[in-house]
Amino acid sequence: MSTSKLTEKYQLTLPSDIRGFLHVGRGDRIEFVIENDKVFIKKPEPIDWDYLQSLQSTLSEWGSEEDSAYDNL
Repeated sequence: MSTSKLTEKYQLTLPSDIRGFLHVGRGDRIEFVIENDKVFIKKPEPIDWDYLQSLQSTLSEWGSEEDSAYDNL
């Protein structure tokens, strides 16, 4: 069993055996899944995060006041 300690900023380091098992390295994303009373850590499916973040600025129209008329649909 591996353990890790939270820092003052609530960050933690994944132990090397867990990093090896998940095949993750610096800059990789990690997914946390809560099911019932357990938390699972896994490597998510590959996603082009740079592409998705570049789309974010094009979606500003969906946050306008005019769109609130459709909130209850």
